[in-house]
Amino acid sequence: MSAAEGGPEARYAALAEELATSSGVTPSKMFGMPTLKANGKAFAGLYEGSMVFKLDGDAHRRALALPGAHIFDPSGMGRPMKAWVVVPDEHGEAWDGFAREALASLRSG
Repeated sequence: MSAAEGGPEARYAALAEELATSSGVTPSKMFGMPTLKANGKAFAGLYEGSMVFKLDGDAHRRALALPGAHIFDPSGMGRPMKAWVVVPDEHGEAWDGFAREALASLRSG
């Protein structure tokens, strides 16, 4: 699905459905947000119209290099979750790739 199709919720739902079918991912909740889990561990979620991904290495650097991307701080109190990157809706076309990289990292770890 392209970034222009539907809003962030629709893109998240399509991604969640596709990963549930193809990769055994389980939709869930974490911090009150829709979350994607594998083996009971979260690797991505929808937060305030953006996607957040648990990334490492090159994927983490590439995500942070996107305009508007930043480290996830769900409390808003200066306690960032350093492995988690917020990727704004304007980069929705990249969500699928980052979700797959986050899932692969989780499964290899």
